Amino acid sequence: MARNIVRLAAFAAFMVAHATGTGAAEIKVFSTTGLKSVLEELIPKFEKASGHKLDVTWSTAALLTKRVQSGEQADALILIKSNVDTLTKEGKVVPDTETVFGQAIFAIGVKTGAPKPDISTPESLKQSLLAAKGISYSDPTTGGASGVYIAKQIERMGIADQTKGKTRHPPSGGLSGTLLTNGEADIAINSKPELLSVPGVDVVGPLPGDMAFTVVYAAAVQSGAAQADAAKAFIKYLTSPEAQAVFKAKGYDPV
Repeated sequence: MARNIVRLAAFAAFMVAHATGTGAAEIKVFSTTGLKSVLEELIPKFEKASGHKLDVTWSTAALLTKRVQSGEQADALILIKSNVDTLTKEGKVVPDTETVFGQAIFAIGVKTGAPKPDISTPESLKQSLLAAKGISYSDPTTGGASGVYIAKQIERMGIADQTKGKTRHPPSGGLSGTLLTNGEADIAINSKPELLSVPGVDVVGPLPGDMAFTVVYAAAVQSGAAQADAAKAFIKYLTSPEAQAVFKAKGYDPV
């Protein structure tokens, strides 16, 4: 109870500090779908406390990065750290606004109630993938971190040809876990929070051994942002005790 009171007090103080003396703004946000489940819970809280409104465009971090590089304008960028680093080097991010606020491990998921495959070692996972009727992960051709990484791991295991015909990709911006619940796949590989966000999906465990992979999320204000101060306030909110508690509940880990 005491911890919750302290957390709420800290959040209230934070919002007063960032909202006092500023008018309500509409913040244009480019955000990776890897954070959709948690941000859809946090955004209304931020909007209510700050008076600002957020207009969010959801896509893979890689595609959003390309849109920024091609000249599209947002205020806040919520991406994977490597993407933010790239945009920073290209001068498309306001200096000193990059903020790392969370990370997530990659994991294996199955439909709730289905037998859980052996993924205790890379060899066990290999055999489980070969035995699966369908495998789901993000389409690597979109440049998304999860799809590219998993495709490389499958190729590394030497089973790309054997699994090609039974591999299913969700639509751009979709979740691999949905292909478990609709019966198109019996094994899905995605970040742990994305698997947990799909009702009817159980997480078996993380990728084993040296296949383990963690994606780190970062935010920044885009150069030329019309609402730079409001964007900074939103990014700061992502590191607040209240927001971090929601990240943890959704399966994300602190950095």
